[in-house]
Amino acid sequence: MAGRGRGRLPLSLRRNAVAWERQRPTWRDAKPALIAGALKRAQARPSGNWYVVGASRDVGGDRPLGRTVAGREVVVWRDTGGRVVAGPGVCPHLGAPLRDSPVRCGTLVCHWHGLSLNGGPFAGWEPFPAYDDGVLVWVRLDAVGGEEPLDAPVVPRRPVPARALTAVYAGAGVCEPEDVVANRLDPWHGAWFHPYSFVDLTVADTPESAGGDSFAVDVSFKVAGRLVVPVRAVFTAPEPRTVVMHITEGEGVGSVVETHATPLGPDASGRPRTAVIEAVVAASDRRGFALARAAAPLLRPLVRAASGRLWRDDLAYAERRWELRSTGRFPGA
Repeated sequence: MAGRGRGRLPLSLRRNAVAWERQRPTWRDAKPALIAGALKRAQARPSGNWYVVGASRDVGGDRPLGRTVAGREVVVWRDTGGRVVAGPGVCPHLGAPLRDSPVRCGTLVCHWHGLSLNGGPFAGWEPFPAYDDGVLVWVRLDAVGGEEPLDAPVVPRRPVPARALTAVYAGAGVCEPEDVVANRLDPWHGAWFHPYSFVDLTVADTPESAGGDSFAVDVSFKVAGRLVVPVRAVFTAPEPRTVVMHITEGEGVGSVVETHATPLGPDASGRPRTAVIEAVVAASDRRGFALARAAAPLLRPLVRAASGRLWRDDLAYAERRWELRSTGRFPGA
């Protein structure tokens, strides 16, 4: 990767392209014990009981953001000062679903009997700690996490949002957070499982080879035909339910893709469901990138669609992993 120059355009032409079936197999490199070890270390890191519930831009207006985290109903809205507040989504009076209630002048007003909540303790309703990092909103649920609480979540290093193009994708699948994290800690599947997006993938460093706790990957993002954007990406897991990809070389140095896994609770059949909330925070020092930021409202749906296409595959991976684990058939370590 070090020998790849940065030209006037971010594109490169693949000169020695090989067919999908003739690329080098990666199954020997993708050692189950290596992936399992990285997952185990991620699960041992503190989260402080913080859970991502959605995008910052989705919290506001005249309706709260309603989510379920590990079976607990949660509502999030903004007070008159724009501060994010959160709490139980069940009205303490007669159990109305507060996610369906309106927000008026920073106060959530229950639509059943008019009980008004301004974000402070009232009538048996107790708020949850909430945190807005400028891209994502987090809620701290100490009764769910059971860890030593932290004052703030473990937010990955990222470009300044005001100077970046941000987009947030959300999806859900039948699996547990560890299955989503394990998917992201297996970089070897990229060019095989997602050939429409990734080619020429090589895992340059692993925790086993480099002595650290990250995966460094040289990969090219497909644009059209043989046109690609080559980069080096480094994957780390700063907390149990988050995996971050940092672009460290090539186009968009400093850009990040954050994958957050939030448990939702069981479905009607008792199977666990997990939300995938993925934030793309893209940055570039090219002069034309200012135009991309200006066109963010048009570009965000395209970025979300690209993330969604990848996660249709990756959620199938995570769901399959959970299915095998839950029936004692998973061959991984």
